[in-house]
Amino acid sequence: MSLLDALSKLPGKCYAHPIPSAPSSASKLNPYLPLPSAGNLLTNAAFLSTLPTPPAGTLINVLAADALATLRSEKAVALISRTAQEAYDHALLGLRLAQDEKAVVYHFISSEVEGAIEEVKDVHGWLDSALGSPNLNLNGHCDCLDADTAIAQALLKAYNAVSLSLLKLTRRAQRPFTDHHCESSRLVINYLPSSISADNVLDVSLATPAPRDKLRHAAESVNEVIVVEAGSGKYGTAWASVVDALDGLAAPVRSVLVGANASSAEITGAISATALVTRIGAALAAPTVLPTSITVPTPETTYTHLLHASPAPLDILNDPTKLSANESTSPLYAFGKAIALRRERELLVELAKKVLKAPNTRPEVHEALAQWLLVRNEPGSGEAGKKIEAALTGATGDEAELLELGRKGHWEKSALWIVISNSWAHDLASSGLHHALASGLDINLLVYETAPSPFSPLAPKQTPKERKKDLALYALNMGDVYVSTVAVYADYAGVINAMREAEAYEGPGLVLAYLPWGEKEDGEDVGGEKAGPLERLRETKRAVSGGWWPMFRWNPSLPDHKKFSLQSPRIKQALSEFLDRQTHLSQLTLATPAIDRSINSSAGTDLIAARKEKARRAYDALVNSLDSPGLLVLYASDGGNAEKVAKRLVARAKMRGVAATIRVLDEIAQTIPESLGAEKNVVIITSTAGQGEAPQNGRKFLKALPKLDLARTKEKLAETKLTVFGMGDSNYWPRKEDYIYYNKLAKDLFPKLLALGARELAPLGLGDDSDPDGYETGYKPFQASLWRALGVDSLEVVEEEEETVANEHIKIASAYLRGTILEGLADQSTGAIGASDAQLTKFHGTYMQDDRDLRESLKAQGLEPAYSFMIRVRMPGGVCTPKQWLALDAIADEHGNSTFKLTTRQTFQFHGVVKKNLKPAMQDINKSLLDTIAACGDVNRNVQCSVNPHLSHIHHTVYDFAKAISDHLLPSTSAYHEIWLDQKKVGGEAVQDLEPLYGTTYLPRKFKIAVAVPPDNAVDVFTNDLGFIAIVENDQVVGYNVTVGGGMGVTHSNKKTYPRLGDVLGFVRPEDGRLAAEKVMLTQRDNGNRQDRKNARLKYTVDRMGVGNFKVEVERRMGKPFEPARRFTFESNLDTYGWVQGRDGKWHFTIFIENGRVEDNSRHQFKTGLCEIAKVHKGDFRLTANQHCILSGVASEDLPEIKRLLAKWGLDNINHSSLRLSSSSCVALPTCGLAMAEAERYFPLLVDKVEAIMEENGLAKDALVMRMTGCPNGCARPWNAEIAFVGKAPGSYMMMLGGSHKGDRLSKPWKSQVTEPEILELLRPLIKRWATEREDGEHFGDWVIRNKIVGETTHGTNFWEGADV
Repeated sequence: MSLLDALSKLPGKCYAHPIPSAPSSASKLNPYLPLPSAGNLLTNAAFLSTLPTPPAGTLINVLAADALATLRSEKAVALISRTAQEAYDHALLGLRLAQDEKAVVYHFISSEVEGAIEEVKDVHGWLDSALGSPNLNLNGHCDCLDADTAIAQALLKAYNAVSLSLLKLTRRAQRPFTDHHCESSRLVINYLPSSISADNVLDVSLATPAPRDKLRHAAESVNEVIVVEAGSGKYGTAWASVVDALDGLAAPVRSVLVGANASSAEITGAISATALVTRIGAALAAPTVLPTSITVPTPETTYTHLLHASPAPLDILNDPTKLSANESTSPLYAFGKAIALRRERELLVELAKKVLKAPNTRPEVHEALAQWLLVRNEPGSGEAGKKIEAALTGATGDEAELLELGRKGHWEKSALWIVISNSWAHDLASSGLHHALASGLDINLLVYETAPSPFSPLAPKQTPKERKKDLALYALNMGDVYVSTVAVYADYAGVINAMREAEAYEGPGLVLAYLPWGEKEDGEDVGGEKAGPLERLRETKRAVSGGWWPMFRWNPSLPDHKKFSLQSPRIKQALSEFLDRQTHLSQLTLATPAIDRSINSSAGTDLIAARKEKARRAYDALVNSLDSPGLLVLYASDGGNAEKVAKRLVARAKMRGVAATIRVLDEIAQTIPESLGAEKNVVIITSTAGQGEAPQNGRKFLKALPKLDLARTKEKLAETKLTVFGMGDSNYWPRKEDYIYYNKLAKDLFPKLLALGARELAPLGLGDDSDPDGYETGYKPFQASLWRALGVDSLEVVEEEEETVANEHIKIASAYLRGTILEGLADQSTGAIGASDAQLTKFHGTYMQDDRDLRESLKAQGLEPAYSFMIRVRMPGGVCTPKQWLALDAIADEHGNSTFKLTTRQTFQFHGVVKKNLKPAMQDINKSLLDTIAACGDVNRNVQCSVNPHLSHIHHTVYDFAKAISDHLLPSTSAYHEIWLDQKKVGGEAVQDLEPLYGTTYLPRKFKIAVAVPPDNAVDVFTNDLGFIAIVENDQVVGYNVTVGGGMGVTHSNKKTYPRLGDVLGFVRPEDGRLAAEKVMLTQRDNGNRQDRKNARLKYTVDRMGVGNFKVEVERRMGKPFEPARRFTFESNLDTYGWVQGRDGKWHFTIFIENGRVEDNSRHQFKTGLCEIAKVHKGDFRLTANQHCILSGVASEDLPEIKRLLAKWGLDNINHSSLRLSSSSCVALPTCGLAMAEAERYFPLLVDKVEAIMEENGLAKDALVMRMTGCPNGCARPWNAEIAFVGKAPGSYMMMLGGSHKGDRLSKPWKSQVTEPEILELLRPLIKRWATEREDGEHFGDWVIRNKIVGETTHGTNFWEGADV
C-alpha cells in the first residue's frame, strides 16, 4: 500500500488539495479555501501557502517537502519524516496530538521517502485509549512562565506521552531527533526533510516545539554547533530557536542555509566552513499554484442547473459526466443518440398497441397497457409503466421486448437536450444544426452566445459569421421549430419558462442563451476587467437594454395571435412609444388648430416684451465682460462633488464680473496646448479616485500629458496662469504608508502643468473630507487667493447659498407638492423627470433612479441613463391581506422588474418601474386599497409597530395605534389624487389646499415613528425620530413611553453628523398618543435646521435645544406634562422564526427572506411560492422590520395545506445559521443613487464566509447582528448592529463593532476602510476569542465592549470619539 493511501485511511475526515495522485477517498479541497472542519489534510508546499489558518485539531501532511514552512497557528507542532514508515508513525502521533491537545500539527514528509509500511490495525482503539503521563521534568516548569513557553511545555509533555504510548503499540520508538553519534568536536543539527552526509548528525524529527533540554545535553561536549536548514534569507528560524535553546553554552552556533538545487557536496563543504552564516544554492522560489488547480463552476452551469430543475425526466445527451468512456461529447454524436432514443420509444408505443390488440393478452396486462398509453407523455407515466412491469410476469415474445424497452427508461418520456458548442453552430450550410431542426424530432438544443454586445467598451470586433444570435432568425424561417432567446442575468423566470415550454413542445426546439464571456473562466481578463458573474450581469444589461439581445419566444403550438411574444422591456417600450407617436402625428395631420377665444389677446405682446428684456440683459452681460478677466474652469469628477464645486465657482466668478466658462477636463485632451494657451487664467478642480488616480472624465487628459511636445507646449502656455484645487479624504487609506495617495492627482498635476510652461495663478489648494468642515476648510482660503489673483477680491458681493435651501424653495413653489409632475410624466422624449419634480415625487412615494451598471456604457453611446423609478408603499404596521399581496405581486410583474423588496420599515418597494408605467402602477396600488403618499419625503413616513403573533390582542392594539398616528399625520394636499388618480380639483382654483400640520414647507427632513412592545425591539424603536414603547399591565396596553431624537443618517468623514438613539421623555396614556406625536413633529417643524439638510433631522434639533428644553416645548404645545416613564425591558431586536400559536388559537409562521428580496432565483422561489400561498391563505401577511414575512392567522384546519405549500416551495426552511438569520442589508447598487458600494447583491456572499468562521468556532447557532449598507444613510440600521459595514467605495467599507443585540447601544467605528480579505482577517481572531472568552450568554457586541476592542458609544455626540477613522 502506498504512503498516500495509508495516510488517507487514518480515522477522521480526510481532505486533499489537488496534488498529484491524490487518493480518491479524500474530499477535494480547492486552494485558498479554509478547511470545513478539523481533520487530516494531504497537501504540498505550493498548496500549503494558500491554506487559511486551519481549525484546531488538524493534521496537515505536507508531501514532497524540501523545506519547513512558517507555522501560522498559535498552538502548533512541526514534525519531520524522512522514511515511509516514519511518516506513517508520525502521522499517527500527529493525529493523537491534534485530537488531545487541539493543536495544529504540520507534518513535513521528505520527497525522498521510501520503504515499506507496517500499518497499525486498531488505530481507532488507540486514539480512544487513555495515555499514561510520563514523569518528566520539562525545563523546570513553574508558574512564572509566559504564555508561549507554557504552551510549548504542555505540547512537549503531550508529545512524550503520545510517543511512549505509540512505542507500546508499534514497538517503534518515536524520538525528537535521531542521534547519529560519533566522536567529533562539532554537532550538526539537521532540519532538512532529507538526510545529509556528515559526522555527529542530529536528524530532527520534532522541529516545533524545540526539545530544549535534549538539545542542550547533546551540545554540552562539543566545540561547535552547525544548524542546517532550508532558506535563503538573512538567517533561519530553526537557527534562532537553537541559539535560544543553547543560551549560556560556550559552543558557537553557526547557520547553513540551503537554497534551491544545492548538492550534497556543497552542504558538506558548508558544514566544514568557518563563516557564521553560510548560504548555498539558488534563492528558494515562492510556491506557486497553477490556475488550473482551482475547480471553479463554469459559467455554463448557470443554465445547466436550470435544465436539471426540469420536473420531467431529463437527459442532456452530451453531458460529459454521464457518458461512458467510448462515448463522445460531440453534438453530432448526441444527435444520433437522440434519434436512437426516440425510435426506441416509438417502438415501445407500437409494441404496446400491438400487445393490446393481441387476442391472448391477459386482462391485467390489457388494463395496465391501456392506462399507460393514455398518460404516456404525461408526468405520471412512470408509475403506469411500473404497473405494466408487475403485470408482465413471465413475458415472452412481443411482451418480453416491450418489457425490455420499458426497463431501459422509456416508460416516461424524457426531455432530450443537446448543449451546442461554438464550433457546431458556425456553418449553417453544413452543420448538424440544420439536420437537428429539420428532422422534426422532439429534441431541444441549447446554444450559448458568448460574445459581448457592440455597446460594451470591452467588446472585441466580431464577424457576422461568429454571431450566433442570428440562428434564431434561421430557425424562425422554418416555422415549426420552437425558438426562444433568453438571458439568465436579465430575466431568470423567462429562462425557466422557455426551457419548460421547449420541453412541452412536441418537435424541435432551439433556446439561444446569452452568456457574455461564457468561454472565459472567472477571473480571466476581458478588456481590462475580470470575467465573473458581476461583469456578466453588467454586460447582459447593456445587451438587453440596448436591444442587441432581443428576448422573445416563438411557440408554433399556440394560436396565431399568441405564437410570438416579446420579452425585452426596453424594446417593447420603444415600440409602444413609436406607435403612440405615429398615432399622435396622424391625428395632428388631420386636425385643424383652433385657438380658444378666451386666450388673452395680449399674450403675444407680452412674449415679445419678455424676449426683448432677456436680450437686453444678455447684451449688458456681454459689455460688462469685455474688460473683465477671463477664467476657464476645468473639472474631473466621478461622484459629482468636484463638478458641483466647479459650477459654483463659475457662478460666483460671474457675480464678480469675471467672464468664466466651464468644461470637462477630458474635453480638451486632444488639444491641450491650444485650449490652455487660449486662456489667460485656468482653474482645474478634481476629485481623487482609487490610489491617487484620475476620475473617469479626466483620464484621457492625464494620458495625453506625457505625449505633448515640450517646446511647443511651453510656447503656447507662456501667457497662461493656472492653479489646481484637489478634493480627497486623508483617512480614505487607513495605513500611514498609504497617505501618499491623499489628493495625489492634484499634487502631481499642478507641478506637471507648471513644468509645461504655465505660470502659477494661485497656490495649490487641497480639500480634505476629514476636516471639520469637510473640503470647505481648504476651499475657502483657496477661493480667496483666486479672487486676489484675478483682482476681484475688493468687490463687495453677497454670495447666495441657494443650494442649502433649494429643497425649501422647491416645496414652497410646488403648490402643495404639485410642481410640474404631470407635465414631466407626459414628456415622452426622456425617461426622466425634472430635478425639482424628482424631489417632489418623493412625497408621493417614488424616487427617480437609474441603472448604475449601465450608466457608463450608455454615456459612451451618447445616450441618457437608464432611468426608472422606485415606488414605496405606505402600509402602517406592515400588515396586508392575501388579496393585496397578489395585487402587489402582479404590479411587480406588469410594471416593475418582477421582484419586490420587503423593507426595514415594514413595507413594500418596487424597482425598475419606467416612467410610462409609473402612473398605472400607482393606480393599481390604490386599487388594492393601499397607497404611497408620504412613504418618502420631508413628512412623517410609514409608521412601524412590533409584530407579536403570540400576543395577538396586544398586536391588534398597537397596530390600531400605529395606523391612527399614520392617518393623523398624513399630508392633506389633494395633489396626490389629482396627479396619480386623475381626480379634479373641487371648485377649480376657487378652493385652495391647506396643510394644517405641515404648512407650505412641510418638515425640514424626514420623520420616522415606530411602536415597540417589550421585550421585542425588532423595530429598533430608539433609531426613530419618535418612538412609542408600549407598557403592558394586566395583559392590557395602559400607555406608552415616548422617545425622541433617534436617527441613523451620517455623512462620511463629517464629524458634525452622527447616528443617535432616542431619549425617553416620559409616559402618555393611549388617548394622548396622537397628540404627543403631533406636537413632537410640530416642534421639529418649527425648530429644525432648514439651512443644512445634513443637520436637519430631529436628533440634531434635540441636541441643539437640549432634551430638557425640548421636552418643555412639547409639553407646552400639548397643554399637559408627560407622566414619569414606566419600567420596561428589551431582550432582542431580531425576529423569531418558525411556527407559534397565538392566544386566539391561530397559528403564525415567520418566513426567512434573505435581505427582503422577494424573487425567484436559483437559490429559492420566494415570489412564486408566496403567490401560491396567498391564493389560499385566509389570514394576513405581516412584514417585519428585519425584512422578513410572517404568515399570520392560520386556522388549525388550514394548517396542513399551508405547511404543504411552504414545504413545496422551500419556504419552511429556517435551518440557516443564526448569523444569516440575524443579517440584513439595503438595496444599494445598481438602482440606489446614493450607494457607494454593493450591499444586497454582495452581502449574502460575505455572510457565507463569516458563517464558515462561526462554524469553525462552534458558533453556528449563536445570533450575531450583522448589517451592511451601501452608503451612510443607514437604511438597514447598521449604526446599532453588533458588526456593521457601511459602503465608502466599490468593494470598500467602514467597519463598526459594539452595537447591542437589544438595539439600545450604538456601535463604534473600528476601521475606516476595509475590503473583504481584511474583513475576514479581522473577524477570524475576534470571533475565535469571543467563542473562548465570553461569559455565559454574553453577546458579541457586549463582549467587544467589555474587552475594550472598541470604546462604548454612550451617546451619538461621542460616536466618533476614540475611533481610528
